[in-house]
Amino acid sequence: MDPVNSTASPTLHPSEVKLLLEVADVVNTTLDLETTLSRVAELVRKVIDYEIFAILLLNEHLQKLYVRFSVGYPPGMAERLRVKIGQGVIGRAAETREAVLVADTTEDHFFIDALPNVRSELAIPLIVKNRVIGVIDIEAREKNFFTEEHKRLLTLIASRMAVGIENARLHTRITRQARTLLLLNEIARELTSILYLDELLRRIAELLKRLIDYQMFSILLLDETGEKLQHRFARRFEETLHLKHDIPLGRGVVGYAAQAKEAVLVPDVAKNSLYIAANPETRSELAVPLIYQEKVIGVLDLEHTRRGYFTDDHKRILTTLAAQLAIAIENARLYEQIARQERRLEHDLALARELQFRLLPPTLPKMRNLEVQAKFVPARAIGGDLYDFVPYSLSRLGIAVGDVSGKGAPAAIYAALVSGILRSHAPIEPAPAEMLSAVNLSLAERRIAAQFVSIIYAVWDDETRTLSLANSGLPRPIYYHDGKIEFIEATGLPLGLFDETTYDEFTFKAKPGDLFVFYSDGILDARNRTGHSFGSQRVEAIVAGCASKSADCVVNEIFKAVCEYTAGVDAFDDQTVVAIRVKAEAGKRK
Repeated sequence: MDPVNSTASPTLHPSEVKLLLEVADVVNTTLDLETTLSRVAELVRKVIDYEIFAILLLNEHLQKLYVRFSVGYPPGMAERLRVKIGQGVIGRAAETREAVLVADTTEDHFFIDALPNVRSELAIPLIVKNRVIGVIDIEAREKNFFTEEHKRLLTLIASRMAVGIENARLHTRITRQARTLLLLNEIARELTSILYLDELLRRIAELLKRLIDYQMFSILLLDETGEKLQHRFARRFEETLHLKHDIPLGRGVVGYAAQAKEAVLVPDVAKNSLYIAANPETRSELAVPLIYQEKVIGVLDLEHTRRGYFTDDHKRILTTLAAQLAIAIENARLYEQIARQERRLEHDLALARELQFRLLPPTLPKMRNLEVQAKFVPARAIGGDLYDFVPYSLSRLGIAVGDVSGKGAPAAIYAALVSGILRSHAPIEPAPAEMLSAVNLSLAERRIAAQFVSIIYAVWDDETRTLSLANSGLPRPIYYHDGKIEFIEATGLPLGLFDETTYDEFTFKAKPGDLFVFYSDGILDARNRTGHSFGSQRVEAIVAGCASKSADCVVNEIFKAVCEYTAGVDAFDDQTVVAIRVKAEAGKRK
């Protein structure tokens, strides 16, 4: 039964009615807790001209009353004071749910001498829906200062005051929770955008300060063995530290939080058997495991020099945030791992690129009657095209241009294999068709699924100015002579697909000024923004325009035209061009 209903009388004095109306005004016109408590204090002063006054609110979890508003308390005392239920005059009022009046404190064995020279005290419980939420406490330095009329009046208005205080407290709590949720969301959003682990941990320490005013902060991450926690970031009183000692799983507050997969709140480390005395200043601690996909990856640990500093609200907030922190930390670790792999891959690709270009002829061959030019541009860091010049005896030269299926590292490795096979057969100086057949058989012995190569192989005889060639799948080579363009109808199956394949061989008696151009299909298939291919007609026009100039002109102009044509579009295939031109003045060096 509500105490007010048992005390209030239908025949209230007009002054009492006025007081109750003022109480109702407090209850109904504000939801700000500080304002409510201040106005309650003003109303009480209209009943009792007090010198020492306090409103204490109940922490239901701890079953302790703490000062939320006070007048006349020495500095710092109100913040430190905690009253257990049943302890002293205040605690007895909360426990019995009735007002307690002590006329002479020297004669009351319940009285706690917290303030000097207090001789009388009046404590009124604040009750809402049959639940004690706090106590109004008034003390005086005179004996018999408080009367039964004071007690009756304060009891009359206390429950109505309690409603206002509870509503304001609930509003404050909900508002604080809403702000906390917004802040948690803001923090989580910012943290998930940080991809460098050290920067992330530092930022966690900074942002967490906006939620909980800790003094000591640590993030420990589980090592690869899963048996110990390693300090990755620590801050003590605003100073960043580098702690090197590891904590075995299950040891101490931190180790237990990781092993049990649950947050651990320690109000007083001196009374907790788990605590390891690492910091002599520590009095309270809160450790929350960081869990990602049901697996503990670390622990977030907060410490403070004040006993009972961390609350259940802190525990809930940190547990909520920990889930987001775990995702952000794991993302950062994954990003750093990928970044390391990418750096290693970039280093390996750079080395592979260098090795591939070193496998190409270091210099162009010097022939008395032949001018030679070549260029290779991979679509990626490394590619599967190749060209090579193989010296034969008696002023003869083997010329190879190839295109391996696929791209990137696999194609480059296969191209290196093909180059090695070509060189291994070169000492017997096979004719072009024989060379292609020999390479094909060698690849058949080392068959690799889905790998093959298309090669044009030619042999130039510098004495007779004769060129023989065979083709195993590259675009038809161009032969410019007598002022006209001719596509040599040399075709054939790629090497490495079938065991026994024969190839046609073509022989040409060249004259001064004649030009032969070999190229991979990366030239013809190069596409512009609209998706159209570069095509053979453009190659033909460039060859015709450079035919009277040099082999160097042909190669450079083809690559220049392809580059301009495909501007803004990444190349999707390797590009290789080899041009040979018979010198106009045979037997004479330039």
